[in-house]
Amino acid sequence: MDLPDDLIALERAAEEQRAKLAGLDGAEYDAQHQAWRKAAQAAQAAITDYAKTAGEPRSSVEMALKAAVRHTREDPAE
Repeated sequence: MDLPDDLIALERAAEEQRAKLAGLDGAEYDAQHQAWRKAAQAAQAAITDYAKTAGEPRSSVEMALKAAVRHTREDPAE
Protein backbone atom coordinates (compact mmCIF):
# COMPACT_ATOMS: atom_id res chain seq x y z
CA MET A 1 0.00 0.00 0.00
CA ASP A 2 1.40 3.38 -1.00
CA LEU A 3 0.89 5.69 1.99
CA PRO A 4 1.26 9.47 1.87
CA ASP A 5 4.27 11.03 3.59
CA ASP A 6 2.10 13.16 5.87
CA LEU A 7 0.35 10.08 7.24
CA ILE A 8 3.70 8.42 7.92
CA ALA A 9 4.94 11.59 9.62
CA LEU A 10 1.91 11.68 11.94
CA GLU A 11 2.37 8.05 12.96
CA ARG A 12 6.10 8.57 13.46
CA ALA A 13 5.42 11.63 15.65
CA ALA A 14 2.98 9.64 17.78
CA GLU A 15 5.49 6.83 18.19
CA GLU A 16 8.22 9.30 19.16
CA GLN A 17 5.95 10.83 21.81
CA ARG A 18 5.14 7.37 23.17
CA ALA A 19 8.82 6.48 23.41
CA LYS A 20 9.46 9.56 25.55
CA LEU A 21 7.28 8.05 28.31
CA ALA A 22 10.05 5.64 29.29
CA GLY A 23 11.53 6.46 32.67
CA LEU A 24 9.12 9.26 33.49
CA ASP A 25 6.83 9.42 36.49
CA GLY A 26 4.53 11.81 38.26
CA ALA A 27 3.81 15.13 36.60
CA GLU A 28 6.41 14.57 33.89
CA TYR A 29 4.73 11.29 32.92
CA ASP A 30 1.29 12.90 32.95
CA ALA A 31 2.42 15.76 30.70
CA GLN A 32 4.16 13.41 28.27
CA HIS A 33 1.19 11.04 28.27
CA GLN A 34 -1.04 13.94 27.20
CA ALA A 35 1.42 14.84 24.41
CA TRP A 36 1.39 11.22 23.25
CA ARG A 37 -2.41 11.01 23.35
CA LYS A 38 -2.72 14.20 21.30
CA ALA A 39 -0.27 12.93 18.68
CA ALA A 40 -1.90 9.48 18.62
CA GLN A 41 -5.37 10.97 18.21
CA ALA A 42 -4.18 13.05 15.25
CA ALA A 43 -2.64 9.97 13.65
CA GLN A 44 -5.75 7.86 14.24
CA ALA A 45 -8.03 10.52 12.74
CA ALA A 46 -5.78 10.77 9.69
CA ILE A 47 -5.78 6.97 9.30
CA THR A 48 -9.58 6.93 9.35
CA ASP A 49 -9.81 9.77 6.82
CA TYR A 50 -7.27 8.18 4.49
CA ALA A 51 -8.96 4.78 4.65
CA LYS A 52 -12.32 6.29 3.75
CA THR A 53 -10.86 8.31 0.88
CA ALA A 54 -8.80 5.40 -0.46
CA GLY A 55 -11.62 2.90 -0.06
CA GLU A 56 -9.40 0.65 2.02
CA PRO A 57 -10.21 -1.12 5.29
CA ARG A 58 -9.07 1.05 8.18
CA SER A 59 -7.28 -1.87 9.82
CA SER A 60 -5.28 -2.54 6.65
CA VAL A 61 -4.20 1.09 6.46
CA GLU A 62 -3.17 1.11 10.11
CA MET A 63 -1.20 -2.13 9.79
CA ALA A 64 0.58 -0.91 6.65
CA LEU A 65 1.35 2.40 8.30
CA LYS A 66 2.80 0.82 11.43
CA ALA A 67 4.93 -1.49 9.27
CA ALA A 68 6.14 1.48 7.19
CA VAL A 69 7.09 3.47 10.29
CA ARG A 70 8.92 0.52 11.83
CA HIS A 71 10.72 -0.15 8.55
CA THR A 72 11.94 3.43 8.15
CA ARG A 73 13.06 3.57 11.80
CA GLU A 74 15.14 0.41 11.38
CA ASP A 75 16.65 1.45 8.05
CA PRO A 76 20.31 2.39 8.72
CA ALA A 77 20.26 4.66 5.65
CA GLU A 78 17.65 6.88 7.34
